[in-house]
Amino acid sequence: MKGSILKMKGKLGEKGEVEYRLPVGEELVSLNPFIGKEMKLEFTGNIYCIDTGKKINKSYNNGYSYESFVKLAACDVCIVQPEKCHYHKGTCREPLWGERECMQPHFVYLAITSGVKIGITRESQIPTRWIDQGACYALPILKVKNRLASGLIEEAIKTEVNDKTQWRKMLEGTPEREDLKEFRDTLYKKHKKEIVEMRAETLEEEVVEIHFPVEEYPQKIKSLSFDKTPVVEGKLLGIKGQYLIFENSVLNIRKHQGYEINFSN
Repeated sequence: MKGSILKMKGKLGEKGEVEYRLPVGEELVSLNPFIGKEMKLEFTGNIYCIDTGKKINKSYNNGYSYESFVKLAACDVCIVQPEKCHYHKGTCREPLWGERECMQPHFVYLAITSGVKIGITRESQIPTRWIDQGACYALPILKVKNRLASGLIEEAIKTEVNDKTQWRKMLEGTPEREDLKEFRDTLYKKHKKEIVEMRAETLEEEVVEIHFPVEEYPQKIKSLSFDKTPVVEGKLLGIKGQYLIFENSVLNIRKHQGYEINFSN
């Protein structure tokens, strides 16, 4: 099977298990059945912009051409730093996109990936955001009117709770479960001022458990890149976040969006 790839699509089952599918060209390949079996991904040397479909020599921001990277609102700095959202200043690269994606209700959440972290997401991205981050436990704690408000709250809370995931630690195994509700209640008290200022709605949700299809975690972790290793093959031990886990190596699929591969087993 041949085609350019996009990030894996993760679906949460009734018992919290994640089912993964990989877009390869026009096909959606179910990946869970390959766990425990041999898999081969061979990079053809071709990369295509995931915005325009144009063939490019180098991708930016996980799959875009340079032209799309500097043009699209989805590639602006405020996407990774939501507290810098500038829609209200009238300077959004794509105002209609901003209305659809950013000027919508957002959730602030706690999750356990490599440890307890704070994060934000739109409602439509729950639980996709958690799956992509490799979160084994997640808890929505606040609801706000837009992305900027969620970013400002996250900026205040991350002085106490990390907003980053240590990807190597995340891939070492299942993290120890901690009491996210207790964390939430503590944050409610410490950040009452910001919660009131942002008119945030406090939530009383239940913790979501997520079970990733991993048979075995690697003893050593080597991150592979199609640019340096055009043929990635071996026994697939599992999938977590956006990583395919092989014996002693991992491949970040999202990082290689737009790369054309031959998929076989």
